[in-house]
Amino acid sequence: MSGLLRPGAHRAAGIADDTAVLAALLRVEVAWARALAAAGLATDAQAAKVAEAAAGLDVDLPALAVAAEAAGNPVVPLVELLRDAAGDAAGAVHRGLTSQDVVDTALVLLARDAVARVRTDLLAAGDALAALARTHRDDIAVARTLTQWAVPTTFGLRAAQWLAGVDDAVARIDGLTFPVQYGGAAGTRALLTGAESGSALAADLGLEAAALPWHTRRATVTAIGDALATATDALGVVAADVLVLGRPEVAEVREGAVVGRGGSSTMPHKQNPVLSVLVHAAAQQAPGLAAQLHLSAAGAVDERPDGAWHAEWPVVARLLELAVTAASQAAELVAGLRVDTAAMAARVDVATATGSLDERGGVGDAGRLVDIAITRWEETRG
Repeated sequence: MSGLLRPGAHRAAGIADDTAVLAALLRVEVAWARALAAAGLATDAQAAKVAEAAAGLDVDLPALAVAAEAAGNPVVPLVELLRDAAGDAAGAVHRGLTSQDVVDTALVLLARDAVARVRTDLLAAGDALAALARTHRDDIAVARTLTQWAVPTTFGLRAAQWLAGVDDAVARIDGLTFPVQYGGAAGTRALLTGAESGSALAADLGLEAAALPWHTRRATVTAIGDALATATDALGVVAADVLVLGRPEVAEVREGAVVGRGGSSTMPHKQNPVLSVLVHAAAQQAPGLAAQLHLSAAGAVDERPDGAWHAEWPVVARLLELAVTAASQAAELVAGLRVDTAAMAARVDVATATGSLDERGGVGDAGRLVDIAITRWEETRG
């Protein structure tokens, strides 16, 4: 998809583009050759030659993409290139693997690195939100329910709820696992057998060993999708609130001004809340992508899926890019957020004077709830 239609995608450059996918596929093939050598099924010299061949491989990516159609995946033509380059070590290339082993493990590698990027930006966003919640702990504002004025609250509690959403997302990410895939042609692990099969591959790649192949058990993939959607959900709530609260007729918060950002092509007086718009857009897309992963998981039949697995690839790549981009944008958004407490207090006065605000309970336990959210965040941060 054109980068012109994905504003901000440069923030996720190298996360899951063709160059990154190729590098991950080759890393898996090299690590497998070393695993074969460790098991006595190849020599150290063969494994070294495979690694050397992979490092020097000059791949025409558009041509490889075209060649992938003939086999239904890019591994088959890539293995042919790698075997040619490996010369007399060709027998150590891809021996005992199947294409799905390589693609699945490569995507897990990409996901692990992307999720780490998302987590870093979630922590930065959370720290900024915790500071907002602490600063505005007792600053009164109008709470809105079903779009209407309801009762008094504090901006600190609103920021604390945003913070709690980010905290939930970090917890979801921290529960993820990133296992290698090794099953062979039909999930029987016919070549490298035994309880430790695949452990050398996992250790080489910094991933987790899998007790069983997961060719048709896609919980690893759906869990990654769900965690990233949870993150964009939380960030989307922040962005949506900022968009509402930043309307000129509300003007309680606004994005920090950055030279060159937020301009209009026809109205030079405007300063559009671009980061909020883009984060909100990401939050609208991610749940559908995560749902597609579940649809694919439900269609993973027999010992190797017949299209459901293939449908995952572009979805995973897009979701990784989307989440990395949105998390980066959101961290910048909340760090630069400007809060107008005077406007909030004035709105409380208007709402009270017109009888549109029920003040009987005051702000209730808002302050303590803010403290709970901040303490919980500090525990997450360690």
